[in-house]
Amino acid sequence: MDTALPEGYEISTDPARLDPALIHRWLSTDAYWALGRAREKQDAAIAGSLNFGVYHRDSGEQLGYARVVTDRATFAWLCDVYIAPAARGLGLGTALTAAVRDHLAPLGLRRILLATADAHDVYAKAGFTPLDNPRKWMALGAQ
Repeated sequence: MDTALPEGYEISTDPARLDPALIHRWLSTDAYWALGRAREKQDAAIAGSLNFGVYHRDSGEQLGYARVVTDRATFAWLCDVYIAPAARGLGLGTALTAAVRDHLAPLGLRRILLATADAHDVYAKAGFTPLDNPRKWMALGAQ
């Protein structure tokens, strides 16, 4: 399982490096789960989350994003994982997912969840598997 970050790219959790306008544009116009999300809502989500950015090492350009909602003790939800269209196919999504996994590992969380309609293979490369018993999970709100 190759989850290494390709040469020339870096991942950071430094919130000062994030480009909130770019993240909002990506998610609100191109991500099926966040289409039409208001900028204020996205900014609030960023402020309340642990954020990861993928950057081109030389230019500093942000090429990807992921956000984690967590109590930093027992549970985390990985969401809003996005790679810019021009940077897809380079392994950045898999590397980003693995970096999130590795960053959270020292916390000893019981569970990290995510939901995807079309990227199961990306997450499987980082060790994610389908729920063994999805019938025991419930949700309140839009599904």
